[in-house]
Amino acid sequence: MRFSWTDAPRARSTWQQAWRWGFVALAMAGLGACSREPEVIKIGVGQPLTGPLAALGQDMVNGAQMAVDEINAKGGVRLGSGRAQLELVKADDKANADAGKVAAQSLIDAGVTVALAHLNSGVSIATAKMYAGAGIPQLAISTNPAYTRQDVPTTLRLVANDNLQAKALGSYAAQLGGAQRYAVVDDGTPYGKGLADDAAKELAAQKKEVVLRKTMDDKTTDFAALVDEMVKAKTDVLVATLNDFQVEALVQQGAKAGLQRMRIVGGDTIKTDKLAKVAGQVAAIYATSPIVEAREFPAGAAFLESFRKRFKGDPVYGAHYAYDAVHLVADALSRNDTADRSKLLERLKSPSYDGVAPVTGSMRFGPDGEQRYSAVAVYLLRDGVWQPQLRSDRW
Repeated sequence: MRFSWTDAPRARSTWQQAWRWGFVALAMAGLGACSREPEVIKIGVGQPLTGPLAALGQDMVNGAQMAVDEINAKGGVRLGSGRAQLELVKADDKANADAGKVAAQSLIDAGVTVALAHLNSGVSIATAKMYAGAGIPQLAISTNPAYTRQDVPTTLRLVANDNLQAKALGSYAAQLGGAQRYAVVDDGTPYGKGLADDAAKELAAQKKEVVLRKTMDDKTTDFAALVDEMVKAKTDVLVATLNDFQVEALVQQGAKAGLQRMRIVGGDTIKTDKLAKVAGQVAAIYATSPIVEAREFPAGAAFLESFRKRFKGDPVYGAHYAYDAVHLVADALSRNDTADRSKLLERLKSPSYDGVAPVTGSMRFGPDGEQRYSAVAVYLLRDGVWQPQLRSDRW
């Protein structure tokens, strides 16, 4: 074939088009490579791992780690044509808002897909907008209603909030047989005072007389003046949102003043082993808690057996909620066929999503990030053990 210089512009044009489309193809290939699903999905866990609440935070880590190991042993999470392994990334929030922000930033910098963070409401609230800014779904076991009311879409709660617990606290106290005169005492913290205020409203709604309403602080152990007022008011039931060591001191001082027939209904801050030695000095001690124990669920026995084998002891707080949360996230990622955070959040909040939580059976979020089927349980301290009495989501 003969070539003429008059054909040169056409040849150059053809060559330029070929080069241009070749470049586009290479660029698309590069984009395709960049958009490939990850081989490792990082699950962030921000909890108090040092300080007084370290045991509770480590319990959450243990539950999450157990789920991660189980999922990885079965091949990980299916994404597209491949599979991804899960990796736990831990951060110590020290149960403090400032330290919590540092912990949150470390999880964000690590590139976590989701964060199980945090335990304390103050920390969860302080870090919520940080996670939202990074587009990371935040699954917290905190209970303050303000956590999910910050106008960010990424806040999700694993358990019932304080509003439901306050109703449980007031409702259960109101139905105690023969009780007419109630004292309501809080520890002065936003959590304790808010819970007590709402419990007092519930008592009033059920036509019960609150003869004494007092606010202390969260360190007081000298209750001489309070005990004197309770005796004069002929208190039948004490509704308390004090700490366990405070109720221990109050029971001992009250027994000496003649309050042995009084019953106590408290929040989850008293549901510890500390009160076992004073339980016999009052008629009964009850505790309400949004953390329903694993043993109360049909699948709880199998979980507890595996947990004990792995960690040589029982869970002390919410390990089963962390365990369920990781399984739920893994299921949602697999159904989405992608590790995209926005699609994960959309799936978790979808009213049609039926992902199963292995222990609790149901962990479904409403459009506001609250649990659709949350419950609060009541426990009675008997023979040194907190024994389940009632569990409901309709107080």
